[in-house]
Amino acid sequence: MSRTPTSSLVDLIELAKEPSSSKRRELLRSVTDIFMSDPDTVNPMEMELYDQVMTQLTTDMEIIVRAEIAQTVAGARNAPLGLLRKLAVDEIEVAEAILTKSKALSETDLMHVVSTQGQDHLRAVSRRESVPEAVSGVIVQRGDDTTLHTLLSNDGARLSRASSEEVVQRAQANPALHEVVVNRADLPPDLMNDMYFVVETRLRERIIAENAKLDPAVIEQALSKGRNRVAVAYGDFPDDYEKINADVEILRRNERLTPTLLAKYMRDPNPTWFYCALAQMADIDFLTARHLIEKREIDALAIACKAAGLDKALFLTCAMIMLSDSENAMGRAGEYGKLYLDLPQETAMRTIRFWRMRRAEGKAA
Repeated sequence: MSRTPTSSLVDLIELAKEPSSSKRRELLRSVTDIFMSDPDTVNPMEMELYDQVMTQLTTDMEIIVRAEIAQTVAGARNAPLGLLRKLAVDEIEVAEAILTKSKALSETDLMHVVSTQGQDHLRAVSRRESVPEAVSGVIVQRGDDTTLHTLLSNDGARLSRASSEEVVQRAQANPALHEVVVNRADLPPDLMNDMYFVVETRLRERIIAENAKLDPAVIEQALSKGRNRVAVAYGDFPDDYEKINADVEILRRNERLTPTLLAKYMRDPNPTWFYCALAQMADIDFLTARHLIEKREIDALAIACKAAGLDKALFLTCAMIMLSDSENAMGRAGEYGKLYLDLPQETAMRTIRFWRMRRAEGKAA
């Protein structure tokens, strides 16, 4: 009478108790080969026996053998879960194949790994073809910047709104994360625009290009979600802010806040007048207006002036004053003028709408 697979496996359990490490190693490889010959046809009872045998045999095996077994079973959709879970928290040389490739691991299994293991294991999970939102959330919380870069480089990693906000907050302080964050196809538009003032020109151009393609309904949705966040600001308000801003507000209401007056304020010894006027004319907050002038953000100034409907000559005057002590500032006037002319007003206005969320109440942001 021929023996059934199940009865053969029962015999293997006894053989697994063999004390000789070399024989156990050969037996483990034989059992693995038998299992991998047709894993999809293994019934639940046989799977339990395979799991028991293979898990027992891997105990105390040298790392090279465990890594070999992990590589072999990682591609099986139907695999012994006890063995997989054990290998998944093994040394990274063993665990990596399981964590990056195995589709048999559940979201709960992955959550256990990313919640309890170190950065190497988190990076391996981050490279999976698909990373569930909850798993990504733990990686964002526990991962270092190298791990975070790995996760963000993976288009198959899904991020929640909360995780995306945390990612942007961390990226603003780390230039190594700038590009990978801005290039995320699923990054909410308001969060992408939060990156504008910290990234290099090439990435700013990408942000503006993305703004130009946004559907108005998408902008409204993004603004609605973004308003729930704490405003971003740059330092404290000056002591004379409230009085000067109130005076400029009166001028604006009386339609006396004109480009000519803005040009006059540009040369005022007290820069608060110019910052308040520019902020009200472009409808952005004071701190953002002050930041883009003090940091000589010419492209940001172009956006603010274009959105406010100011002409190119006034923009160039602002730019020249901002860069008066820079080398060849006048010689670059043509370059600045082209920047201004090439920027569509609609795109500038869309970008300004995201900047408006940066308003802060009171005298401290």
